[in-house]
Amino acid sequence: MTAEWIWKNGELVAWQDATVHVTAHALHYGSSVFEGVRAYATPQGPALFRLEPHTRRLLNSAKIARMQVPYTAEQINEAIIETIRRNGHESCYVRPLLYRGAKKLGVEGRENPTELVIITMEWGRYLGAEAIEQGVDVQVSSWRRMAPDTGASLAKIGGQYVNSQLISMEAHDNGFSEGIALDYSGSVSEGAGENIFVVLNGVVYTPGVGSSVLMGITRDSVITLLKEQGRDVRFETISRDMLYIADEIFMTGTAAEITPVRSVDRLPVGAGKRGPVTTAVQEEFFALTSGQKSDRHGWLTPVRPA
Repeated sequence: MTAEWIWKNGELVAWQDATVHVTAHALHYGSSVFEGVRAYATPQGPALFRLEPHTRRLLNSAKIARMQVPYTAEQINEAIIETIRRNGHESCYVRPLLYRGAKKLGVEGRENPTELVIITMEWGRYLGAEAIEQGVDVQVSSWRRMAPDTGASLAKIGGQYVNSQLISMEAHDNGFSEGIALDYSGSVSEGAGENIFVVLNGVVYTPGVGSSVLMGITRDSVITLLKEQGRDVRFETISRDMLYIADEIFMTGTAAEITPVRSVDRLPVGAGKRGPVTTAVQEEFFALTSGQKSDRHGWLTPVRPA
């Protein structure tokens, strides 16, 4: 469902009027930074999952991209809440986007104004409605993640997602739901838009920041929950062949949430279905985000005033 209103540069405008000029710098050079945030339906109304860390990462991405932002974190948070309220969502996906607008062309774009839009929409399971339970089939991509000195993996910069597009399109063309990228050294990095966890012999492994991964907020939440469940979580370099002998693999992200992987390069992962570690952390995650369990970590921001 398309929302009726979009927040643009300080005011709510009709969806069809939230336009960008064709000379906007971001259209030509990818000079944008963005976030993805979910608001979940709870008994108390919609609640945003980890809003403040998402906004902080948005501003950190802008800092890395040398973008001057004319809004504070508090103003952005308030605008997100206002947009959800105005559109009447019970649950939704939120896309805050900072971008360099129209003034002049040329790669050096810092003279162009920074604009902010906040888009809300109803968006189901990113990798398919059945993916959460049945898992997805993935391939190791022929495309690599950027080396540390060729991009900024800790920032969600629009132009960098051309790499993710190539990974995703290749996977879809080959009949897979998603692709997994290796890093510059040939070790496992992440999916086109997801972090990755590998379970082997009772230990949960995930690549560290040195493997050109985004420091995912869902990733961080899942690590917290896994440790609460007594799991041994290790940040280590993961070789490609470790994917083939894993007991379980799952991917995390705001859009993907927690999605099990049932096969890699057509080799089944474990029993070829969602495993017990994945199931346990999924159940805890969705119990917290739905309000079925108390928000013991303070992760939820209610949209409607109490």
